[in-house]
Amino acid sequence: VQLQASGGGLVQAGGSLRLSCAASGFTFDDYKIGWFRQAPGKEREGVSCISSSDERTYYAGSVKGRFTISSDNAKNTVYLQMNSLKPEDTAVYYCAALLHCYYSGSYYSYYGIDYWGKGTQVTVSS
Repeated sequence: VQLQASGGGLVQAGGSLRLSCAASGFTFDDYKIGWFRQAPGKEREGVSCISSSDERTYYAGSVKGRFTISSDNAKNTVYLQMNSLKPEDTAVYYCAALLHCYYSGSYYSYYGIDYWGKGTQVTVSS
């Protein structure tokens, strides 16, 4: 099983980056793919999730309207387009294969993370 995240880098505030998560070694359609991030000294947080089977998407409130998650099922790859980046978006970003994503009210939540990928660093300068 492999989840390979890429596309991180250094960008100025207001800029954009696109992260990619290439998955292999498991049945892509059996899982949701989520993006998570962890900033120094903070807990890891869920950012976004997509169901490859029905294209349903989920977003944390802090990124809604700025980030867009998408999936290319032919390539077993999930993308995270990040626009209007802010310094507080600085973190190591990880992708993971998980069983369930949902909204509890307006709050994005998830459970059943089976596989983690290695992270990619995103740094947003002010």
